[in-house]
Amino acid sequence: MTPSAAYVPASVPFLPALARAWLDAARAAGRDVADGLLILPTRRAARAAASAFLEANGGPLIMPRIAAIGAADEAALGIEAGLELPPAIPAEERRTILARLILGMGGRDGAPRRLAEALMLADDLAVLIDAAEQAEIDLAATLPGIVAPDLAVHWQRILDFLSIVTRLWPDVLADRGAVDPARRLRLLIDAQAEFWVAAPPVMPVWLAGLAVATPAVARLARVVAGLDAGKVVLAGFDADMKADDWAHLADLPTHPQAGLFRLLTAMGVQRDEVVPLIAADTGARAGRVGLLRQAFLRAAMPDDPASAGLSTDGVLRLDAGDEQDEARAIALALRDALDSPGRVAALVTPDRGLAQLVSAELLRLGIRAEDSAGEVLAGTPPAVLLRLLAAAQDQDYAPVALLAVLKHPLVFAGRDKQACRRLARQVDLWLRVAAPGPGFAALLRALDDEKYREINRFIGSIQILLEPVIAACTPMAIGPAALIGGLIEAAEAIATDETGRCVLWDAEAGAALSEHLAVQLAALEGLAPVDPRELAALLDAVLGTARLRRPRARDANPRVAIWGIMEARLQSVDTLVLGGMVEGVFPAEPDPGPWLSRPMRRAAQLPDDAALIGEAAHDVTSLMASCGTVILSAPRRRGRAPAVPSRFLARLDLVLLGAGLALEAHPAAAWAAQLDQPAVRTVRPKPAPRPAAAARPVEYSISDITTLLADPYAIHARRIMRLRPLDALDAETDAALFGTLVHDGLAAVSGKPDWALNDTAPALLTAAFERELARHRLRRALTAFWRVRLARIAEWIVGIERDRIGESGAADAIAVELPGAWQCGGFTVKGRIDRIERRGTSLQIIDFKTGSPPNDGAVEAGSAPQLPIEAVIAEAGGFAGFAGLVDELAYWKLSGGATEGQTRALLKGDAARVRSVIETARTAIPALLAYYADPATPFFDRPSPARTTFDSPFAGVSRRAEWEDSA
Repeated sequence: MTPSAAYVPASVPFLPALARAWLDAARAAGRDVADGLLILPTRRAARAAASAFLEANGGPLIMPRIAAIGAADEAALGIEAGLELPPAIPAEERRTILARLILGMGGRDGAPRRLAEALMLADDLAVLIDAAEQAEIDLAATLPGIVAPDLAVHWQRILDFLSIVTRLWPDVLADRGAVDPARRLRLLIDAQAEFWVAAPPVMPVWLAGLAVATPAVARLARVVAGLDAGKVVLAGFDADMKADDWAHLADLPTHPQAGLFRLLTAMGVQRDEVVPLIAADTGARAGRVGLLRQAFLRAAMPDDPASAGLSTDGVLRLDAGDEQDEARAIALALRDALDSPGRVAALVTPDRGLAQLVSAELLRLGIRAEDSAGEVLAGTPPAVLLRLLAAAQDQDYAPVALLAVLKHPLVFAGRDKQACRRLARQVDLWLRVAAPGPGFAALLRALDDEKYREINRFIGSIQILLEPVIAACTPMAIGPAALIGGLIEAAEAIATDETGRCVLWDAEAGAALSEHLAVQLAALEGLAPVDPRELAALLDAVLGTARLRRPRARDANPRVAIWGIMEARLQSVDTLVLGGMVEGVFPAEPDPGPWLSRPMRRAAQLPDDAALIGEAAHDVTSLMASCGTVILSAPRRRGRAPAVPSRFLARLDLVLLGAGLALEAHPAAAWAAQLDQPAVRTVRPKPAPRPAAAARPVEYSISDITTLLADPYAIHARRIMRLRPLDALDAETDAALFGTLVHDGLAAVSGKPDWALNDTAPALLTAAFERELARHRLRRALTAFWRVRLARIAEWIVGIERDRIGESGAADAIAVELPGAWQCGGFTVKGRIDRIERRGTSLQIIDFKTGSPPNDGAVEAGSAPQLPIEAVIAEAGGFAGFAGLVDELAYWKLSGGATEGQTRALLKGDAARVRSVIETARTAIPALLAYYADPATPFFDRPSPARTTFDSPFAGVSRRAEWEDSA
């Protein structure tokens, strides 16, 4: 008997056609529609088929049993043979046992010693085991011979490591009387096939929607096709493909029809024996099928464009600048589709990031779209709280990590939400000023002050609530289940509100996380103790790639969907957007895993990359052929780098170029560009605040004058508006602190003219630097690095001091870090001089720089007035104990590097030029201060491009980015 194999033409939506054909066959045979079994590839296809039956019938009906081949079980298939099969080992138990076996390698050949790493590798090992089971490959027989002599020794070591699979794992399964899940599914499918061979069913059995198949599914398909009431219905089969092209598919695994070629070959069915289940569409979609057929030929160029019947009707191209622009344009295209009553639209993409962006953009348009892939469980709020808490424990509750926990929306710490948020903000502000070391002991010690009593109590209560995880991380080793359990207990404690209710497990995300962790913790029981420092990594491994699939929201739009490639199979919609069509995403970059290279996988006869690409190509062509309007979207940039269009797009473009055709551009990109543009653009003027004279400062520091010259608005913000930029939270130690260490250390020992003549001077200065290092409690690595530099600076300074005494004699007086002031025209200029010397009636001023000192040009131009102003203050008697004329201005650069230090006299010691810059400062500074004392003078934001400041903390307050672009 000729096997019964049929196909639904690619241009016809598959599931609606399948439902109509089933109903027509039942009515023609006079049998009950519900009598029979329909087997589809996936659960989602099975659910969609139920909807297709209702629509095809025009109302309610009792449907046939619909089962998914990927989730086959005894109940779904209705057999008794499967009850005698060994059970499948639970996934969590398999993962834990594999991890234990990996750890049992004892670090040999790079095997991990950490449980978290072992769990991750166990997941990859399970994927390899399942892939071999599905392909029916005996790894014990094939692995030993797959490493060629010319391959790296590394691969031979990995092969030895895989003895876990070939030698140890089969024994584990035998001891438990279980099999791998993939093997059990294969045994079940084979049992079903044998059952039907022995007792052919009278009821209709259709195996539908296949495009690729494992060997077991192919054997089942052969049996179903041979049943009297059986039928195999292929998806996306191209009956019009040339015979020569079909014959070459054995050598072209990336072709969309390659999977069907292998399936029919395994079934023993000839291509001409496959008959249409329903008539093909003769409209625009038929021409689209011809376009796709040409695009995937070995040479993607039409032989005769005029006769090929190519059609681009209903296929549009969406070109966007980057992923955000693409998401916005796709959302608008989907929104546009909804303007047509009854029209259904969907985005199909393997890019989860793009799917989330589109979902957010649709919400902006007032549309909630259901994402079939759900969301990663590790990214839900309760899981994020656990991960933040684990990270905080790992970092000993350093400021950033601690605040990340305290500001989490699920943290109540036994208080109402507002009180907890208020205290967290107070802790944030305090940490920016206090900068204590990590650990609760350091926090509470720094808070031991009456004015911090409230936040001291808050931090103390947090420490008590977190005691379970702190205690779990105290011993040198602890069981992994107990370690994660301590973390969960602490998270529950801080997520409890003032009424005693724990909110950690609320809503769908909390319930799903609770269920997942319960299963995982049970699997971790009995494992060897781990280092508590593994907590964060272990939690990530426990959460893994689990996903949360929420029930359909009540306000979700039923006419918009977001699907992954797997979920989209056999589906059809009126408007389809294929998004993120760039290479490496569409198709996805195949991952061979950490165990076998691609040549080794081919040698082991495991499925290779080419077959996966062919499967993706079939999905793309089937969707494009069966849907109404198809929009192909690809951004020009992805991840801030140029994006290469998908090979599928490239093939289409090549065929169209040869035929003199092109895809029409969808206008959604232009709509997106206009979405955020205001109807009328108001150009904001540059801020020019003019406070009253009484509000303007009359007292300036030397650094204030430098800022006033470069950025007057900063003086207005800081001195008049009383704004103070917040210190960075847990900021990295920078060069400014190194300069502070140097200045403070010098001030402690170098205040006497002959201090350097003491034989112990280098040791005294080094000891002063050490005291400053200890006072600031820096990181160990930074302390060690700076200690060497400071010791070199101490030796260099003592040497320079001795040279100066030898050349000019000891100074009459020396002062370091001496404050001073200058009264000029009703204004006061204050400053602290790094070093001043007096010899008779002459003064010498030295400025210490741990960075690069300003050049002479900047000083003469007035942009760096520090030394000239200090000279003016000194000559005015502003520095107590020092009077006279300044005859030397110099910079000492103190780096402690390869060149320990350098001395540079300002303006090369040219007395006339030095006197000129001093006199200029004496006259220009009072005039500058008088100018800004005038209420008519505005405080502009950086009015001179030639003058800049080290930073611009008030650029956001002045909204510089807005008016600067419009200037």
